[in-house]
Amino acid sequence: MRTPVIDVAVVGAGPYGLSVGAHAVAAGLDVRVYGRPMETWERNMPRGTLLASEPAASDLADPDRSYGLDAYCRPRGLPCAYGVPVPAETYADYGKWFRARTVGDALDPSSVTEVRAQGRLFAVDLSTGQTVMARAVVLALGFLPFAHRPAVLSGLPAEACTHSSEHHDLSAFAGRDVTVVGAGQSALETAALLLEAGARPRVVTRVNTLLWNDEPETDASVLRRLLSPVSGLGTGWSSWVWSELPGAVRRLPAATRHRLVRTALGPAGAWWLRRRFDGNVPVVLGQTLAGAVCGDEVVLSLRNENGRVRTLHTEHVIAATGYLVDVERMDVLDGNLRYAIRRTGTSPLLTKDFETSVSGLFAVGLAAADTFGPAMRSVYGARFAARRVTRGLVAAVRARSMLSGVAAQAARQREYIG
Repeated sequence: MRTPVIDVAVVGAGPYGLSVGAHAVAAGLDVRVYGRPMETWERNMPRGTLLASEPAASDLADPDRSYGLDAYCRPRGLPCAYGVPVPAETYADYGKWFRARTVGDALDPSSVTEVRAQGRLFAVDLSTGQTVMARAVVLALGFLPFAHRPAVLSGLPAEACTHSSEHHDLSAFAGRDVTVVGAGQSALETAALLLEAGARPRVVTRVNTLLWNDEPETDASVLRRLLSPVSGLGTGWSSWVWSELPGAVRRLPAATRHRLVRTALGPAGAWWLRRRFDGNVPVVLGQTLAGAVCGDEVVLSLRNENGRVRTLHTEHVIAATGYLVDVERMDVLDGNLRYAIRRTGTSPLLTKDFETSVSGLFAVGLAAADTFGPAMRSVYGARFAARRVTRGLVAAVRARSMLSGVAAQAARQREYIG
């Protein structure tokens, strides 16, 4: 049986994959989006999680801007207003609604097991055992492949130490002592949800003070908004630039971009979480993990800024320690493709259209942050990415189709001459 050839294979059906799929379908490309839509939001976030981003900054991207979060929530009587957090469960349902109206039958729930180069095309192996040939591939892998935990925790068994992205039902920790490592929204909200699920959580962090985002000003004056504009990544002119000008960020020196991604919009908790957290969850500040061993319980060695070491006993550790993009963790690519990708640090180096150094292979979402800046760590960056990458896809598919046509004509001529 002949292997089917399509224009574009999008690997991943989260916000970025669905947004790219919506734009590619509208552009007339023969596209498939592989994966279960919004699966990460359903399975890899604790039940009860709320979006840290504002509703208006959480839209998935379709070319006509017809299917934003508000268009889903309002007819259903669901709150969708500035300063009102949206439940992750609602957001997952919204993503499926968006898919039905924009991507439609181009969605294939099969998982991609491997992508490899085959001549001028890409061979895309699916969990069904089928192989599809694609002229271009978009990696919309999300966060999960890049979950990072400190090396000091690497020796702990899975039953004693997990990453925050591995949990959906925290009720399994009811009655247990759990230490959450980190100081960002994921760490603080996980700890609050653990408490509400009947666990005994604490937070351990190397920072000396927890930071909390300010409550949104729904009635800010015109002058106030001019001095501190609201953007998809927060308030202030720097946040506005990172939100609205990711193409300009790409032109910055690599060292500047890397520093920006590491330091801009650093760890902080959402304003609405603070009243659930403060005074309820114990916090151990200013401590760096120096060691971890596991017996009947986990024993953590903590070192303060003066070098003094103390021990902390706990039943389980949850590392809410963020994500680190590394091409080598893109396991869906075969070794030859990973080796061929040029890098900026450990991240793929991308063109203005999100194409890697491998012609026809694109990457969006978190994997693009070291090129385009902090917006790519947020759903807010999906509109810019989907628009730009579709432009690149149209060009790549056209070029590869022309090459295939020339090659086919040459083969026919050789056959005729022979």
